[in-house]
Amino acid sequence: MTLLLTVIVVALIFEFINGFHDTANSVAAVVGTRALTPSQAIVLAAVTVLCGALAGTAVATTVGHGLVDADCVTGATLICALLGATIWNLLTWRLGLPSSSSHALIGGLVGSAIASAGDNWNMVIWSAPVPGKPWYAWGGLLYKVIIPMFSSPILGFVIGFLWMAVLYVLLQRWRPSTVNTVFRKLQIFSAGYLGFSNGSNDAQKTMGIIALALLSATRAGHLDCPQPWLKFLHTPEFKVALWVKCVCALTLAAGTATGGRRIIKTLGRKVGRLQPVNGFAAETTSATILLVAARFGMPVSTTHAVSTSIVGVGAARNHKAMRWHVVESIAWTWFMTLPATGLIAYALMHLLKALGAAV
Repeated sequence: MTLLLTVIVVALIFEFINGFHDTANSVAAVVGTRALTPSQAIVLAAVTVLCGALAGTAVATTVGHGLVDADCVTGATLICALLGATIWNLLTWRLGLPSSSSHALIGGLVGSAIASAGDNWNMVIWSAPVPGKPWYAWGGLLYKVIIPMFSSPILGFVIGFLWMAVLYVLLQRWRPSTVNTVFRKLQIFSAGYLGFSNGSNDAQKTMGIIALALLSATRAGHLDCPQPWLKFLHTPEFKVALWVKCVCALTLAAGTATGGRRIIKTLGRKVGRLQPVNGFAAETTSATILLVAARFGMPVSTTHAVSTSIVGVGAARNHKAMRWHVVESIAWTWFMTLPATGLIAYALMHLLKALGAAV
């Protein structure tokens, strides 16, 4: 029971850090165009993230039931996965780099699960048990994680570029002052749309981890004789309980309210100077990608979607004005996230085993 509660606490700490780490991704454009101040944008993001986090569980099911074999998972496995992701998030936050919390968590989970199973890749990844669907394990990692990991940044850039080009054609007869006035107001709604989409994807990842922890503890018999007031923890089948959704949603919103000004500065002002119409295009592009992905249970990175949408919109405006060296540093962080967090969690799990604490 103590280990289970520890997993839940560590998961919520990760969720809180995810909130202030990824807040910048959902408010960078609206701050970069000066449609809202950082404080106003963070409040807007916190409210809309909370609403989005309560909408659906498809992503939670993918993370908790479609990536690794639950039989390979213990409380220690999940703690190492969360610590690996948290360490990476804090490091990139300190450096002001918008890395993906989604892929940090996925990399940490896979790395710690492999170590927990005695370095047996096949047992961990390809044997995720879904009765009657032996192909689901491939779909869980390949079609719901790896392909979206590479396709979402491409879609963000391409759709952002094309959407901005369409807006330029439609607005070419408008006065610049009118365009700025109209889209400065519209951008508040697009930022709210992005916050909702962010919550519908990001909050569910931790929901999946907690639901997996409850399932693992129940199967291991740790919840056979719980105190009467703890019976709600008993989870014989994988499901995301309402209390899990509410706690994760509130935690993410609280983290969001804390803010992430370092990353806001990187995305909103260092990558390229945006006008309100550019911010509107970037936000609607990335929000749509996130929301569609959430409906299909794909744990897509908010960072990937938002960053590349901003780059695509900025390139449509003036590719020479983009600070491509900043984009390059962000890209390197993306590619390093999965292996880095996987290795950190893998090492932590083996360390616990060496200390005799991996139970």
